[in-house]
Amino acid sequence: MEYPLYVLLGIGLAAACGFRVFVPFLAISIAGLAGHLELAPDFAWLASWPALVVFGVATILEIVAYYVPWLDHVLDVGATPAAVIAGIVVTASVVTGMSPVLRWSLAAIAGGGVAAAVQLATVALRRATTYATAGLAHPLAATAETGGSVGMSALSVLVPLVAGVLALLLLVIAARWLSRRRARA
Repeated sequence: MEYPLYVLLGIGLAAACGFRVFVPFLAISIAGLAGHLELAPDFAWLASWPALVVFGVATILEIVAYYVPWLDHVLDVGATPAAVIAGIVVTASVVTGMSPVLRWSLAAIAGGGVAAAVQLATVALRRATTYATAGLAHPLAATAETGGSVGMSALSVLVPLVAGVLALLLLVIAARWLSRRRARA
């Protein structure tokens, strides 16, 4: 895999972190254990059985917690900074063969930025659905977000070019939607 594909893989996984923090880590762990994904040497531990178990349990708990109406708000408070950090880490973990300064700079800017944008858009969308439906649409929103994370994670690992382009498209759509909301307010 060449550098542009590494970057697109990282951006796709970072976008998935914006939907759910632990799903991309679980995908990386599964793909690494299956030999489908080469990780940066300092992140080889992600492709271990203990990591798979931890990320599996964390993913299940995170998904279930978003179906509890008051708990999803509490999670969003912590999930926003966690998504940014996760976006940085997943991007750095899959970008190999680059100097550490370039890799971490790229991970912070691209991975952290994309994860933050997607996370902030999902928080804003959930808030809008809360006002519009008095919280009745929360299960639907939680399902869509989980599906987005699973889909982006799988797509990133299997077809990084498509996932990276889709993540960048999501970034543009989210930026436009948020700027329109801000202009109306």
